Formats: sequence, structure tokens, C-alpha cells
Amino acid sequence: MAVTVEFARRDAVPEPHRWTCPKCGQGDDPETVKANLSVCPHCGHHLRIGARERIAQLADTGSFIERWSHLRTLDPLGFNDLMPYPERLRDAQATSGLSEAIVGGNASIGEAPCIFAAMDFSFLGGSMGSVVGERLWRAAEAAAAEHLPLVVVASSGGARMQEGAISLMQMAKTSCAVDLVNEARAPFVVVMADPCTGGVVASFASLADICVAEPGALLYFTGPRVIAETTKESLPPDFGSAERNLQLGHLDAVIPRHELKARVATYLRLLKGGGQGDGTYPGSAGQRRRGPGGMAQATARRAGSAVTRVRSVVLGRDRASAESDQDS
Repeated sequence: MAVTVEFARRDAVPEPHRWTCPKCGQGDDPETVKANLSVCPHCGHHLRIGARERIAQLADTGSFIERWSHLRTLDPLGFNDLMPYPERLRDAQATSGLSEAIVGGNASIGEAPCIFAAMDFSFLGGSMGSVVGERLWRAAEAAAAEHLPLVVVASSGGARMQEGAISLMQMAKTSCAVDLVNEARAPFVVVMADPCTGGVVASFASLADICVAEPGALLYFTGPRVIAETTKESLPPDFGSAERNLQLGHLDAVIPRHELKARVATYLRLLKGGGQGDGTYPGSAGQRRRGPGGMAQATARRAGSAVTRVRSVVLGRDRASAESDQDS
């Protein structure tokens, strides 16, 4: 029997951990990459980042105040694949440090106040379940009521299969939420980050006043392999990329991460509609712009009637009791 013995000097300096770019294969120090906003210093590849890191990069320091974190999903279908759905949720929460796949609240970007929400792909693939849809709805309600722009960073694999049709309902629900923002004449800006696919890109993520994406982000409803196998046709090599979507007119811009905060802040100032720094608008002395009216109210009633029927099952509380909770 062969025995291998390894000796190490007590004063030996351990070899520092090296980060390797998944695109170009070049190595670098992890701290250097993090300081570079998680962008490869050699080829410019944009790494996937979590919601908390995204907030730290885009929101002004100390300006983010989280809301709606008390909302929790239950297991309306009793779904069980390789593990029960509640257990899978707990595992995702422990791994990501988040309670759900989206984090939202008040913030300012380049000194422009807004309602800001960021999705996290590391939480069950950023899938849109009942709580993700509810938090987006409340973010839209807050933007309309407080006359603030709504900014969302979308990164998702689509609907959450563990919630079945309830998850699919969030496509309609979040699309109705966009109507609330539009009727209130509040700006809506979406940043699509890699990947943004399925029901998210087919609903609220494509309905913003300004839709931008990071370089190299994959944006599509159905994956290229599925399309190729179904149509028996070969697809272009850049199918679904942010750059291809820009060429086809599906995006307004592809913006490198280093420029994203400044560009979003510029959009918010341009779309503010002549508002003043204190949040008031031209017209009668100091009066704010009118809140949501006819179309938004009708939309809210239509969505509310359907949402209320399932909310007590999914969230474990009805809307009245949920709204009485204090925002976290």
C-alpha cells in the first residue's frame, strides 16, 4: 500500500485564492473583481450579482429603506418534488440570506427619490411566485400614491412552478400594476440583468417607459434550445442577447454596469415631468400631481377581485390585515 506524506512549513504563506473569469478564463484577485462592480477587468464580462449587492451599487449610500419584507408565502398546492416546497424555500432563504426573490423599498438614485426593487436570481432562480408578484404590486402602488418613479432590476427564470396557476397569475397582476404607475404618470424604468426570461420578461419587465439591459444579458421568453428543437431551425448565435434585443428594438439601451447608476439617475430626472426637488409639481401652489384615476382604479378593482380570492391562502392573511401590518 502506497502512503503519501506531505510536509508544510509553519511559516509558509498560503497561496491566495484566485478568481477565474467564466468567459475569458483569466484569473484575478476576488477583491479586485468585487471593487470593479463584479465585472471582469480583462474582458468586461458582467457577473451575476444578488439583490443586496445591486442595491449597494445603484442606490445612494444609506438611502435604501426596505419595505414589505414581512410578506411570506405558504404552500398553497402542497407541492412536493425532490423535497417539499416549504423546505425548498427555507433552503433558498438560508443560502441567499433573503426572505424572497425580490427586495423592495424606498431609495434615491443619484439624489433622485424613487421606489426601488431588485430581483435575485440566486433565490430559486429569481422565479416569480405569489410574494414576488405581491411585492411588485405594492411597489407600484407606493410609486403611484407617493408620486415617485419606480425602478426595478429584473433577473428571473420565469414563473415558479411550485405555485402552479397562482404563479402564472402574477404575470397579469404585475402587468396591471404597471397600469397603476402609468395612470399616476410616474416614471417606470426597468434594468434587465442576466438572465431575464419567461413570465417576467413577458409581463412587467417589458412594459416600462425605459427598458435597458446590461451587456451580454440573456433576455428571452423561451430558451434557444427549445425553440430550435420545436421549429427545427437554427438560430443566430447571438439569439436572446441584450445586444440582439437592442438591434430588434426591444431595448432602449445596453449600459455597462459602471455607467448604470448615472444613466438611471438621468432617466429619472428627465422623466420627472418638470417636478421640483421637493416633490411638488407646477400648477397650484405646491400641489402634487393627481393620484391614480379612472383607468388605474378600474385596473385595481379588476386585479383586486381576483387577487383577494387567493391572497388569504397564499400569504396566510387577507388584504385588510396585511395592509394594517407595519412595513418593515
